Amino acid sequence: MYVDILNKLILSLKYEEIILCGNSLGGAVIQSYYFTYPSKISALILVGTGGRLRVDPIILESLANNYEEFLKTLPSDAFYRKTSKNIIEAYISESSTIGPEVTFQDFSICDKFDMLEKTSSIKIPCLIIVGAEDKLTPVKYSNFFHEKININEYKIIQEAGHMVMLEKPDEFNKVTKDFIQKYL
Repeated sequence: MYVDILNKLILSLKYEEIILCGNSLGGAVIQSYYFTYPSKISALILVGTGGRLRVDPIILESLANNYEEFLKTLPSDAFYRKTSKNIIEAYISESSTIGPEVTFQDFSICDKFDMLEKTSSIKIPCLIIVGAEDKLTPVKYSNFFHEKININEYKIIQEAGHMVMLEKPDEFNKVTKDFIQKYL
């Protein structure tokens, strides 16, 4: 469904060159989009994601049975331990508006996602970004991309976790801008 929605958006915008960026599940969506419509994409930016995204069963259980508890434990999984409380609170506030059913479904999609065998067939430039302290999609996931994708730039951002784009926005934006200028 996410790939179909993304395709409808792209068709409606009528852009000639498209770079897709996705974090976590968003990374799974843009990989799936690329494998479905490879000629439509100029580059991918893979952020805190992987070719396979297994989810700890404890997280799925927490989502299914106690959403409030999930939201309380989320910071320790998603953020570097020294991330500003303001950033974390804003993220939790926004996340809580989504609701447990959708969040559970998204995590379930992640748990079933597996494109490891296709990763080396990606033939467009990719920027791979990961927070050094990412517990949900550890650095080894990004290392795999770096080893398997021929044309790539790879950046591990220190003192950041899974929400690297929120935790280190200036560094994230600079790396992204430099990549876009280099390849397009």
